[in-house]
Amino acid sequence: MPPAPPAWLQAEKGRTVQNHSAINASTPLAALDCVVLDTETTGLDARTARLVQIGAVRIAEGAIDGTQVLERLVNPGIPIPPASSRVHGISDGHVANAPHFAELAGELTAMFEGSYVVGHTIGYDLTILQREAGLAGVEWVSPRALDVRTLAELAQPGLAQYDLDRIAASLGVDIEGRHTAVGDAMATARIFLALLPLLRQRDIRTVAEAEAACRHLADRQLSGGIATMQITPGTAPPPVLARIDSFPYRHRLADVMSAPVWCEPGTALKTALQTMIERRISSVLVGTPDADAGILTERDVLRALDAGGGACLDQPVGGMASRPLQALRDSDYLYRAIGRIGRLGIRHLGVSDAAGRIVGIVSTRDLLRQRASTAIMLGDGIDAATSTAALAKTWASLMPMARGLLEEDVDPRRLAAVISAEICALARRAAELAEERMRADGQGEPPVPYALLVLGSAGRGESLLAADQDHALVFASGAPGGPEDTWFKALGQHISDILDEVGVPYCKGGVMSSNAEWRHSVEGWHTLTDNWIQRQRPQDLLNVDIFFDGAVVHGDAALGEAILTHAFEQARKARDFLMQLTLMTPRTSPPVSWMGHLKTDGDGRLDLKAYGLMPVFTAARVLAIRHGVRARSTPDRLEAVAELGIGSREDIEKLAEAHRVIIGQMLAQQLVDAERGVPLSPRIVPARLDETTRRALKAALQTVPIAAGLANEGRLQ
Repeated sequence: MPPAPPAWLQAEKGRTVQNHSAINASTPLAALDCVVLDTETTGLDARTARLVQIGAVRIAEGAIDGTQVLERLVNPGIPIPPASSRVHGISDGHVANAPHFAELAGELTAMFEGSYVVGHTIGYDLTILQREAGLAGVEWVSPRALDVRTLAELAQPGLAQYDLDRIAASLGVDIEGRHTAVGDAMATARIFLALLPLLRQRDIRTVAEAEAACRHLADRQLSGGIATMQITPGTAPPPVLARIDSFPYRHRLADVMSAPVWCEPGTALKTALQTMIERRISSVLVGTPDADAGILTERDVLRALDAGGGACLDQPVGGMASRPLQALRDSDYLYRAIGRIGRLGIRHLGVSDAAGRIVGIVSTRDLLRQRASTAIMLGDGIDAATSTAALAKTWASLMPMARGLLEEDVDPRRLAAVISAEICALARRAAELAEERMRADGQGEPPVPYALLVLGSAGRGESLLAADQDHALVFASGAPGGPEDTWFKALGQHISDILDEVGVPYCKGGVMSSNAEWRHSVEGWHTLTDNWIQRQRPQDLLNVDIFFDGAVVHGDAALGEAILTHAFEQARKARDFLMQLTLMTPRTSPPVSWMGHLKTDGDGRLDLKAYGLMPVFTAARVLAIRHGVRARSTPDRLEAVAELGIGSREDIEKLAEAHRVIIGQMLAQQLVDAERGVPLSPRIVPARLDETTRRALKAALQTVPIAAGLANEGRLQ
């Protein structure tokens, strides 16, 4: 049975949520750029109180921006009651020469525009501002907001009271300048940041999830007779998602790269220039494909001529070439190249193979028909992120990118490959940031070479939006508990923490390099995988499922490939092991009633991973191991099996099409759920499908049992 959903999930069922700002609902709270607001007024009744002071600070990339602080006194136009002055210390004399609200409205509107607003009992503050705008005859649209008081109730349900002082004390946050607008705003900002790890522990990570959880808490309190203030969001229409050119997401660098032209570092510039003219190319590579490659471009030639005149034509190109040569993998999608070229302002990019050898070159000419958009910048934004918050902010653009591509009718398997590629890139960048943390902590460089592997669905290129962490570390040498293992344990913990902060939650099954079972030397991995294959315990077989889909994403690729190759070779020779894997291939009956309706659970959802994806990718993996197919993705494995003459071509094509349909429906549901703040899962709501889509899904699920038969047929070959 799937885990029970949070209590507030059912409250969200059927709710239509309007997006009233350009803020991405899938943005992790840790990456939310927002304005933290507090006001001081003439009284506590929002129907009659007037504004006397406003304070605001901005949070950007997970930290308080001390350069963006607003503190203004406001002339309320009425006397300030002495009782109120005793609280905030502001008297009539303080505001006598202060501006009225109408004079500040433009500044406030500019500050709030496009931003989330955070505050303690923020509904009161926004009601005050809205009333002031009405009295001044100023147009006002209340921004979307989150209440720190409500977030604290969600994160710390055991507190006796949720006033600012008690919340701050519970989190160890000091308040300076209490009952001044900017002092309380600053304290609220610190409280908001301190609540984020506690909210993540309760699976509240994104803007949409926080909004949904807050709504549910408010509904529950209202039903219990507790009055809560409801905030009416602004009335601006939802943004129209820019149309995405899907070509960069359909094609890889290997599809468009040109063969590089090489010259020795000692080659004279005039010889290299003659080569460029004869070949009609804009660059040559200098050096060798294996190490320290440089590039000499038309611009480099012009700079050399400008600096040295004609005499430079006889000089060697080794000193004129630009280094290092920026390069991406041949398996990377074009959008990553577009992002890298755009960020660095370069015109050429090297293309490397899995071993790191330069095998191609792409230029802006090759990519001319593409357009760099926010979505395209996702990939390079991950590579360029210098902090966890910046990484989280970039990661948030995955959701609108996926939505745009699905609307462009991109093959959902291709989209899953793009998502997986970015999860791998995210893990690689997390490892780089983790290394920086290790150095900053005084723990130095890695004691021996190592590699980070991403396992499971992301490793085989089929991850969807509901991804959690599956990763492992291999290091060259070192005993369990020894100094090497201790160093990599700390590194693995940093990697896991960074990914969780960014928006990829900890693996509930513990498949993370911070855990000893998923962190070994090469020798240790050989021993462990041999034990899995020999013992054939249920847990061993489950571990094998995850491990055999692994992909090296960082570090010494040869180390990672070595342990994967060893495991494949040992598994292929173990007939009993292969038999057990075959027997574990799920044999599910299609979830279709005798009347032809799709069966659902009590909450109206259907688990497409259990009934659809798992039988297909498990069968494809078993066949790949048995027949020495090193392809990782399910479609590639099925195609390789067909080429080997296993099963009928017709059945395999039907299975591949079912795989496509099922992934597409899971992605579509996850995009809907993400906007509503419902936790992402493989479970869909068939009731939302039109009749044509429902029929296609039903046909796909009825095709899935072919997978188990195919796995058994492959056993007989």
